Amino acid sequence: MMPNPNRDTPSVDEALYSVQGLWCTSCALAVEAQLQRLAEVESASVHYPSATLLVTGRRGALDEARLAAALCRIGYGLGPPEAVADAEARLEAESRYLMLRLLTAAAFGMWTMIASLLIYAGAMPSPELESVMAWVSGAFAVPVVAYVGLPFYRAGWRTLRARRPGMDALVSLGALGAVGVSLWLLVRGSPHVYFDTAVMLIGLLLAGRLVETLSRHRGLQALRSLHEPPREVECRVNGGWQPRALEAVREGDRLRVASREVLPLDGRLCDDEALLDLSPLTGESAPRRCLRGETVAAGCRNLGAVLEYEVTARAGQCRLDRLRERMWWQQARKGELQRLADRFAAWLSPLALGLALLTLTVAWLAGVPPDEAWVRALSVLVVACPCAVGLAIPLAGLAGGSQALAGGVALRDPSVLEVLGRIRSAAFDKTGTLTPGEPALVGVRPEPGGAEADLLRLGLLAAQGSEHPLARALGRGARDAGITAGAAVLDAEEFSGQGRRVRLADGRVLLLGSRAWLNKRGVPVGGAEYGETSEVLLACDGELMGRFALGERPLPGTAEVLMRLRRQGLGLALISGDGAGPVRRIAREVGLRSEECYPRRDPEAKARLLAAMPQPSLYVGDGINDVLGLATASVGVAPLGASPAAQEGASVVLLRPGIEGVETAWRVARRTRRVMRQNLLLSSVYNLLALGLAVSMPIPPLVAVLAMVASSLSVVVNSARLAWQDERPRRVPPPPAVPRAAEPSP
Repeated sequence: MMPNPNRDTPSVDEALYSVQGLWCTSCALAVEAQLQRLAEVESASVHYPSATLLVTGRRGALDEARLAAALCRIGYGLGPPEAVADAEARLEAESRYLMLRLLTAAAFGMWTMIASLLIYAGAMPSPELESVMAWVSGAFAVPVVAYVGLPFYRAGWRTLRARRPGMDALVSLGALGAVGVSLWLLVRGSPHVYFDTAVMLIGLLLAGRLVETLSRHRGLQALRSLHEPPREVECRVNGGWQPRALEAVREGDRLRVASREVLPLDGRLCDDEALLDLSPLTGESAPRRCLRGETVAAGCRNLGAVLEYEVTARAGQCRLDRLRERMWWQQARKGELQRLADRFAAWLSPLALGLALLTLTVAWLAGVPPDEAWVRALSVLVVACPCAVGLAIPLAGLAGGSQALAGGVALRDPSVLEVLGRIRSAAFDKTGTLTPGEPALVGVRPEPGGAEADLLRLGLLAAQGSEHPLARALGRGARDAGITAGAAVLDAEEFSGQGRRVRLADGRVLLLGSRAWLNKRGVPVGGAEYGETSEVLLACDGELMGRFALGERPLPGTAEVLMRLRRQGLGLALISGDGAGPVRRIAREVGLRSEECYPRRDPEAKARLLAAMPQPSLYVGDGINDVLGLATASVGVAPLGASPAAQEGASVVLLRPGIEGVETAWRVARRTRRVMRQNLLLSSVYNLLALGLAVSMPIPPLVAVLAMVASSLSVVVNSARLAWQDERPRRVPPPPAVPRAAEPSP
């Protein structure tokens, strides 16, 4: 059990668990229904892809033993939230389990279908051979019905015991009913059997379950992609440094982290200063200088010399661990679309069962022979199997996903198109999303009488060989301007995070660094400082030569894309961990207003802002610090080059530079959503007409199967229109200004 540490109501509590034995979404609904019948349990919500259960109720009612006993009665298990590695191992085993059954269904079901086809086509020369072929069809159907279909029967039985029968119960009755009627007809000497109906139902649905399981397996990698510290760290023991397992480190222990390595745990700095890359947690593009006593967090990278710090949080209790837990809570809560789908599933299967029983009863009372009455009831079950309804959304999503992929957008979950097509607001991170993610030379200001080319040449000499991001950016900018070094460097000395001293072959000494460092070295520095960029100054032989402005530039086409999104009526926002100056400078360049900028926001603040924006919302972010925002937003988007955590945590991944893919995905989603509604209308009309005909008049099961195929084909053809049409951005007049969402208090 994992209680919610952020729960404010004293009398109501929440807890997270992991459910074992889930086979389908019907199982998830059965678990919810079973637990909601318990006294003092207010709600139960199962996130089927991660098998996570969120239970809300009075304190004391969420005891794990009590809830586990309730689920055990219907065949499910309960335990604490699974570790990511355990969940992946479980899904790998499930995938192998399903693949074995699918291969069995293909190997034996193929012969069943061939035998049935020969009978239906009248290819047998005599009735005796037709009877033999009917028995052959039944013999090859036995492994499919008895072995392959076992998971469906188990799930159907469990959901019936929970008084929440779903599609598995319906499929089980349809398959077993087809076998039963076929055996009855064989005993009576009729070769017109329906074993192929059972094989088709089981095989097609099993293939769908395998694809679903593989998607769940990939989705779990979002949690694994968060910071994974090393198994061993260097710990101070009795005045010396020794390797120690990470789990053995306690609060108060001292750790040593080498240059370019990542901090494994949260702590407090013991050295005088350290240069850290905090982008995993804050999104800041520039390194930050931390002083003695300041807190440092796991996941940050040491950019300076070897540092020493004191641990303040053990493994599993760091800030990144808390971010992982917040992701669990976000995933376990259901959106409106999911709740609507659950309500639809709650009455669909019972309605079909009721109509089948009604048909059987009425046929018996009307004097219809028992075998014909059973065939009519079977036809109702087969017709009612919601294959067209089940294909309506996935097929449109698959077609839309294929078109999005052609436009450079990968959809990790095709169902996200339902939400993406009706978003009302879009928020963007700055570094790595609207910008390339690394500083660039944006300004050169030589001292009076100096030349810009000479200043760039000396700056290139001073920056050669440095690993500092600003020095590398200065070197790139000089080379892009066509500057070459033209002189030799005798030696260079790096002052971690402050500056760099370089002695040239001709005897000149260059100092490249911050204003404060040059002042400390005796170089008089005057004039105004660059306000919205990082400033680097260059001196030669103690005389100031000029200044460089280093900052970020927006990616090409960013301003045009944002303008088109605004004209379509979307509310826009720029949410970044960087300071106000750099954020507002980039915002001006891409056409965003100052009131649409939210600088200096940590992951939790980003999540609060996204929750307060007009919903559904979209968020584009590229770092570990954006993972919580990606989970909070209705749709999360990872740009090209995003961190593995952001890519795995996002529903949409851009495959080309820039944010033009956001607009592409949105346009495709709007078209896809229209096709989804059309598909639902087609399948609903089919179900109403087919059920009405099956109840009112005798329809052979073969005709019912063909009707199912025809309805499915109509959905397929309508979905294929997504690939036939091309919808380019259209010019539309700008709508009234979208009011800014009120920012929630911390």
